[in-house]
Amino acid sequence: MHSALHYRLSRFYFIYYFFVGAFVPYWGLYLKSEAFSATDIGILMSLFQISRIFAPNFWGWLADHTGKRTPWIKLTAFLGLCGFVAVFWAHGFFWMFLVMAALSLFTSSTLPLAESLTLAHLATTNGHYSRIRMWGSSGFIVAAVVLGFLIDYAGISSLLWFLLAVQVMLFSLTYSLPEPKLAAHPHDHFSIWQVIRQPNVVALLVGCSLMVTAHGVLYNFYSIYLSEHGYTKGMIGLLWAIGVICEILIFMLMPKILRRFTLKVILLVSLVLAVIRFALIGVAVDSLWLLILAQTLHAATFGSFHAASVEVITQFFNGRHQAKGQAIYNSVAYGVGGTVGGVAGGYALQYLGGQQTFMLAAVFPLLGLVVIAWGLNLTQQHPAQQGMFK
Repeated sequence: MHSALHYRLSRFYFIYYFFVGAFVPYWGLYLKSEAFSATDIGILMSLFQISRIFAPNFWGWLADHTGKRTPWIKLTAFLGLCGFVAVFWAHGFFWMFLVMAALSLFTSSTLPLAESLTLAHLATTNGHYSRIRMWGSSGFIVAAVVLGFLIDYAGISSLLWFLLAVQVMLFSLTYSLPEPKLAAHPHDHFSIWQVIRQPNVVALLVGCSLMVTAHGVLYNFYSIYLSEHGYTKGMIGLLWAIGVICEILIFMLMPKILRRFTLKVILLVSLVLAVIRFALIGVAVDSLWLLILAQTLHAATFGSFHAASVEVITQFFNGRHQAKGQAIYNSVAYGVGGTVGGVAGGYALQYLGGQQTFMLAAVFPLLGLVVIAWGLNLTQQHPAQQGMFK
């Protein structure tokens, strides 16, 4: 891939996930500081996942229908910025619900469009998805660490101004993204529904959704859970950072891993390690070393699982269905899965407690393991030899 293009895409991922790294670990703590209950927080945080069920599909259809990605990336980023500005005037559950619903409607659509644009560029330039995506992970880790100490020093209200500044940067970077050239694909004559109803596609989407359900609990309540057990904001940020450091390392190693193991094996091993990770978080919250061990498993439960899933989705949805495919993946996995995890996790945390909640979260990747093991049959064993990871 041309170095200038690689830089532009990597920079966009860095800033997008810089926002995510500031938002995900600490927004729940901000809502808690505003006297929202665990159930309220679960509902509010899940608005982003709920929006992912519907919004990306609309924008994905527009992108594939018009053959353009960048105009819609710019528009969703701008509307997401406008939505965040309204947070400053949102007080009480009703108003916060409306504002976060508007914010999530557009913010949740920017990434699938950007993923589609990136994958389209990679298809024609022989680039490396994992080596671009790792810059997103780098942005997450920098934000998580910096915000942890900033909040300890300046208070939780500083989070609002920080996030606003990042949203402005993100919108400005959308103007540096080049439009890819989309080549015709021999499977373009198939309808999107013919692709979706294939057993392999169904199995992958269900398995991904179950994995993300467990992570929905993590993203919404991990920081609150640790805070209630006496961990400082700085330490919480460092624990998040450990997970993302391991995620970056696995992204760097993915080209080699994909040359040695099949996509299905990577998915299965990632699911097994997810069961172990969430069980550890549930039973070992008072042991810093075991929590660190659990965070290192983020390399598999998100890093390798996501990289392998994106490659399989790219095989299933290509040509004129590429943007819709990424949107469907985000909708089912992160939309449905994240919503179930976030809402159910809120109720579980309030009525069962944190330890039981994370123990229950471990059940979902276990179910995903069963679905992927028996339902997914990939004939394309080593895509790294011809695809974006080689």
